[in-house]
Amino acid sequence: MKYLVILGDGMADRPIEALGGKTPLEYANTPKMDELAKKGEIGMVHTIPDGMKPGSDTANLSVLGYDPRRYYSGRSPLEALSIGVPLKATDVALRCNIVTLSEEEDTYEERRILDHSSGEISTEDCAILLDAVRKELETEEFRFYVGTSYRHCLIWDHGTVDELVQPHDVLGQVIGDKLPENPALREMMKKSYDILVNHPINIERKKKGLNPANSCWFWGAGTKPALFPFEEKTKKTGAMISAVDLLKGIAVGTSMKVIQVEGANGGLNTNYEGKAKAAVDVLTKDGYDFVYVHLEGPDEMGHQGSVEKKVKAIENLDARIIRPIAEGLEAAKEDFRMVILPDHPTPICLRTHTSDSVPYLLYDSTDIQDHTWHYNEREAAETGFFVKQGHQLIDKLFEK
Repeated sequence: MKYLVILGDGMADRPIEALGGKTPLEYANTPKMDELAKKGEIGMVHTIPDGMKPGSDTANLSVLGYDPRRYYSGRSPLEALSIGVPLKATDVALRCNIVTLSEEEDTYEERRILDHSSGEISTEDCAILLDAVRKELETEEFRFYVGTSYRHCLIWDHGTVDELVQPHDVLGQVIGDKLPENPALREMMKKSYDILVNHPINIERKKKGLNPANSCWFWGAGTKPALFPFEEKTKKTGAMISAVDLLKGIAVGTSMKVIQVEGANGGLNTNYEGKAKAAVDVLTKDGYDFVYVHLEGPDEMGHQGSVEKKVKAIENLDARIIRPIAEGLEAAKEDFRMVILPDHPTPICLRTHTSDSVPYLLYDSTDIQDHTWHYNEREAAETGFFVKQGHQLIDKLFEK
C-alpha cells in the first residue's frame, strides 16, 4: 500500500457573494476530487490547536502527525533548516519577507503594506536585493540567508523570541504600530527601505507596473526545533514535495526525503506536472511508502484577495496534480490511500489565515464506496465526520 497527503495550502474559504454564495472550492470545476469523494470519505478536521495562531507551520505539522503543542518552536527555524542554515541553540531565526510598502508618505512609520510577496518576485531578483541589504546591514549578530522568492531568513545570535506581526495579516494598513518593539530590528527594517527603494531592480519593476520589493519585514521568530524522525514515528519511509522552505524544513527536521522539482515556485504558475510526476516516481520507482505533496498557490491567491486566481489554483490542483497522480498509481497497479485537504482556510474576505476546521477527503483504491457528495466545505461538514485533533488525521490514513 502507498500513502499520500495532497495539500492545497489555504484552499478552504468562506461563501463569496460573487460566486453565488459558494466557496472557491465549491465553485471550482474539480471533477477528480468530486469523483474520489464519491468513492471515499469526506469530513472536517481541526488542524490548528486551540490557542495557537493559524499558520502553515502549525497546520502542516498537524497534518504530518506532529502535535504542534509539543513540537512547534517557531516558523523560521523550520525554514532555516530547509536552506541549510547552521543553527546554534542560542540562535533565533526570523522570517525576512521582502515586501511592498507605499512610497508617497514622508516617514517610514506612515507607510502602508501593500503586498507581502512583492508580486511573487523571483528568487533571482530577490537574492540581488537581499545581497544589497546584507552588504549594508549584516553583522556578527545578524546574518541574512537567501530563501525562495520573497521568503528569506535572518539569524539573530543570542536573540529574543518576540511576538512579531505577520505581514499578510495587516495588508493595506499603516505600519507604524505594527513594527517590532526591538530597536535593532525596527532600525534594520527602516534602513532596508532606504537601501531598496531606488534599487535598479525596483525602478525597473515599477516601469513594468510590478510591485517593488522595497523593504524587509521580520516575523516568525523561533529557536532550533527538535522533531522526531517520520520513519521512526510511523514505520513508513516518507518524502516531501513542496516549493516553499517551510515545508522543506519540516521534512529536513523529520528526516524525510526532500524532492526538488525544477520550476516549482510556490505561485499560481508552478510546475504542476513536475510535482505530480515526482510523486508517482518516488512511490513507484524509488520504493517510498509515503509522499506529501504541498501546493502553495491557493494560499497565495487568498492573500492577494483574488477570487478568480484562487479558483484557478484549486482547479489546477485537481487537473494537474491529483488526476495525474491517481492515474499514474493506477497505471503502475499500486494500491494507495490518499488524503486531500487544506492546512487552514485563507478567506478572500480577510486575506489572511483563520483557525476554522477544514474539509478532508480520504480515498482508498482498495475500498471503493458509493456516495453522492462532492468535496467542499459545506458537504464535508454535513457528513458529520470530524477529526478534532489534527495530528490524528494521519492515523486514519495509515489504518491500512
